[in-house]
Amino acid sequence: MFKWIVVFAAAVLAAFLGARLAQRRQPAGAPAAQRPDRTARLVRCGMIAAVYVVLCLALQPFSYGAVQVRLAEALCLLPVFGAEYIVGVTLGCLLANALGSTVVDVVFGTLATLLACLLTWRLRRLRVRGLALPAAVPPVLCNALIVGWEISFFFSDTPAALPAMLFNMLTVGIGELISCGVLGVALVKLIEHNPALRRMFAAGQAHTA
Repeated sequence: MFKWIVVFAAAVLAAFLGARLAQRRQPAGAPAAQRPDRTARLVRCGMIAAVYVVLCLALQPFSYGAVQVRLAEALCLLPVFGAEYIVGVTLGCLLANALGSTVVDVVFGTLATLLACLLTWRLRRLRVRGLALPAAVPPVLCNALIVGWEISFFFSDTPAALPAMLFNMLTVGIGELISCGVLGVALVKLIEHNPALRRMFAAGQAHTA
């Protein structure tokens, strides 16, 4: 019951912050390249963290375990549009793991997401045929290696043998490939080609490129 209260609260928070962000208007006469203020960055962080939590808990059967397709991980590609999303996605992952998983996953799962977002931000300018495919590689690899090892070492009934570890890394990697390599790349493409979404999500891109 508590988790669904959190889901509802996070959904309301995400909707509220998203509406506030969408309604923001640049002051008349302000330079086009004006640095986004701290409030806008905080709003983006809060909105993305809330959306991440909602997606994980609402789709809980798919979000945890050795065989998972955590759709919220598509948000790991948002650092392409600004460094503030590193904080938002990492915070969302930490909260989702704290509410739906174990302390071990709070540590290692959140670490995997943080490293993935940092590396994705470093690859933000790279495109393959217009798609942010290079930016999707870090989430797939970081989660496959770290979370796959975590599952094998902490949640296996038998000692962590190499074949079992490789299998867990493969299953986690496949789930991440779907979430990030397909859905995340599609999300970036959608934002880049939709003026309204680009204004909402990519307002700080010029300053972090």
